[in-house]
Amino acid sequence: MSMLAITMLRLRRARHLLSGDGGQRNISLTDAGWRLLFVAAAAAIPFAANAQVSTNVERAPTLTIERYSEDWSWLADPAKRTGDWAEPFKYISLNDDGSVYLSTGLEARTRYEGYDNVLWGSSPNDGYVWNRLMPYADLHLGKVRVFAMPILSGISGTDRPKGPADATGIDMLQAFVDVDLPVAGDDTLRLSAGRKLVSFGSGRFIDRRYGTGVPLPFDGFEAIYTGKTRQVTGFYLQPVDTRLGDFNDRRSRSKEVWGLYATQWLDSSHLNGFDVYYIGLQDQNAVFDQGAGRQLAHTFGSRIFGDNGTWAWNVEAAYQRGTFAGYQSEAWGAGFETRYRFRDVSLQPELGLTADVVSGDGNPNDHKLGTLNALFPNGKYFGALSPVGPRNLIHVRPSITVHPHKDVAVSLTGVAYWRQSTQDGVYSVPGFLVRSGKDSDARFIGKELELAVSWQATPNVNFTGSLSAFQPGEFIRETGPARTIKMIGFQTTFRF
Repeated sequence: MSMLAITMLRLRRARHLLSGDGGQRNISLTDAGWRLLFVAAAAAIPFAANAQVSTNVERAPTLTIERYSEDWSWLADPAKRTGDWAEPFKYISLNDDGSVYLSTGLEARTRYEGYDNVLWGSSPNDGYVWNRLMPYADLHLGKVRVFAMPILSGISGTDRPKGPADATGIDMLQAFVDVDLPVAGDDTLRLSAGRKLVSFGSGRFIDRRYGTGVPLPFDGFEAIYTGKTRQVTGFYLQPVDTRLGDFNDRRSRSKEVWGLYATQWLDSSHLNGFDVYYIGLQDQNAVFDQGAGRQLAHTFGSRIFGDNGTWAWNVEAAYQRGTFAGYQSEAWGAGFETRYRFRDVSLQPELGLTADVVSGDGNPNDHKLGTLNALFPNGKYFGALSPVGPRNLIHVRPSITVHPHKDVAVSLTGVAYWRQSTQDGVYSVPGFLVRSGKDSDARFIGKELELAVSWQATPNVNFTGSLSAFQPGEFIRETGPARTIKMIGFQTTFRF
């Protein structure tokens, strides 16, 4: 029996123990059942294999997320080939000198998520399976490059209304053309036009929504100037409204972003450096606890990042101003992430600490908005279970990760959430208002615990599992249903 089949069989057995009838579609996680699921998840993940590994669902298990940044031209030299089965697909020469070639690849992913007490009991329990196939073809014609990645996606197991992150049928996820123009020295200027997955920096403001069922592409233009130690990107982008049905995804008519993003690297590995950026946003239908209206936001920010093998760090701050519904808006945010690796210790533990402070609105009755608009952040912002997003928020997240095997990571993460302003509400990751702040002065939103396991079975196959619980705090208890959210997730990914 395959490892995936064993994993799913154990999951079904766990569900049978919980439901009693074996035929219920949505898991009901009682307290006893929750403990059983922790045991089942641990039993479902064996410890062996050989490639990089991460428990972060927003990070691709191997290779890259967007795929177009991969360079397989080195396979033109037969002496450098290793004999790996995928190499013939990664470099297909189409002329004598190798300047015209094709790279191909695929991601096939199945992800199950089961929830008890969705939004603390405000919505019905839910359980579903996301499936997606993302093949790609990357054609290089000298200084011109044509890239295409369709997506075939679906969701099953739930009757609730489907959202843009759930399924989009068959559609074009990426389709763009690059042209490299000559500039001085070894620097390059690349002009890019079309539809693509885009991420800047740590993904706090513009990211790919990779961990959900359907990633978020953008239609638009980029001009990317790259030197040995620096890169500057100018862009104009419109998010794509992903919809149910085939070949009907269209660029948004209500949202657009533009700006400049500059990176200065401090080493040849590009692991250490700093960013400065400006991002403009226009949203015709912005919604906050204060109200709804047209928003024009200008975000100015900077980020310092680095990794010396033992310590890793990422510090970022941003200031935002503009207009909302005809009045002034002014907001800010800051955060840091740091990790320390014990490389010469058994299990190679990593200690991590992440914290964010994101402004909220200080007075819903005045004519000034103080809530930071996080634009298009990554889809699983705080982990597999992310019921709240980066608006009007203070959050602290310590974590520990151990590696029982070089290809296995086990992480335990705790998170505490507060409202930055007690005059503003709580928002989801995409920016929807989850709970209004008008009926409570409490600051504490709640606390969350997440256990995640990832196994890189081969360089191409990855298995992950996670168990999460979000216990509501005083603010949630005072503003509506306040049950503990419980979530279980399993994911299998094949990529080459």
